Amino acid sequence: MMTNRRVSNWTLRAGYILSAIPVLFLLMDGIMKLFRPAVVVDATRELGYSESVIVPLGILLTACTVLYAIPRTAVLGAVLLTGYLGGAVATHVRVGGPVFSVIFPLIVGLFVWGGLYLRDARVADLLPLRRK
Repeated sequence: MMTNRRVSNWTLRAGYILSAIPVLFLLMDGIMKLFRPAVVVDATRELGYSESVIVPLGILLTACTVLYAIPRTAVLGAVLLTGYLGGAVATHVRVGGPVFSVIFPLIVGLFVWGGLYLRDARVADLLPLRRK
């Protein structure tokens, strides 16, 4: 059963700050894919993907991040970003990347869901990690 309780101002601010970190990083990553600088093209090739996927991935990542940044669609954005970040983990595991490149998308995902948990009482009600 869902409650109609409100999130405190402190928790709401903390949630938005925690959410801003992955939003800024993911927007930067998505927009860089749209402009295709040499570093992005080289990194994409090293991961075993063709250049033709760079712009579609940039569009997808930017759209999912924008959905996450809008409060009304934040849960949908978080779910979609979780899938995207899972693909990043799988890619780095497949190519045998360094441990940090495998763990980093997991950390970003924790920031995505942690920020949403703090700023959205509906998510907090689904995951009762704190006392009511």
